[in-house]
Amino acid sequence: MKENRMAARSEITQAQRSPLVRQFSVFLQNKIGALLDLTRLLGQHHIHICGLSVVDTADSAVVRLVVDDPDRCHDVLAEAGIAAAESQVVVAELPHGPEKLGEVLRILVAAEVNLQYTYSLMIRPHDRALLALHCEDAEYARDVLVQGGVTVLGQNDISR
Repeated sequence: MKENRMAARSEITQAQRSPLVRQFSVFLQNKIGALLDLTRLLGQHHIHICGLSVVDTADSAVVRLVVDDPDRCHDVLAEAGIAAAESQVVVAELPHGPEKLGEVLRILVAAEVNLQYTYSLMIRPHDRALLALHCEDAEYARDVLVQGGVTVLGQNDISR
């Protein structure tokens, strides 16, 4: 497996390696209006949400966000005292057609990429659907997708 990862990485040039996209996992109380309060806070600071996923539990919710200005988002959340963790996701651009998601997933499975979760983004910079992929090894997943002919977008591609 390690040999596969090294081979995939060595075949991708630095120019093909778009930077990974920063994702925030925000922990909110499970109460009415908490998500609205978060989106208002970000909106007041001109931070645009590009992707959103909410996982609800009995006591709290985990809101995963991809935003257009992650540095500013980090600062705003910290100043507001909102607990958040940062991680990196791969953002894959899906070509038109219903079978294209399957192609992306087949590429990842063939390379034994551990996909932990995924969600759609709300923006379409090239009029194509975007998929955020959180993987155990995001850099390897990015390299495998690029090698498989999938367009991978970086933070600059989704920022305004």
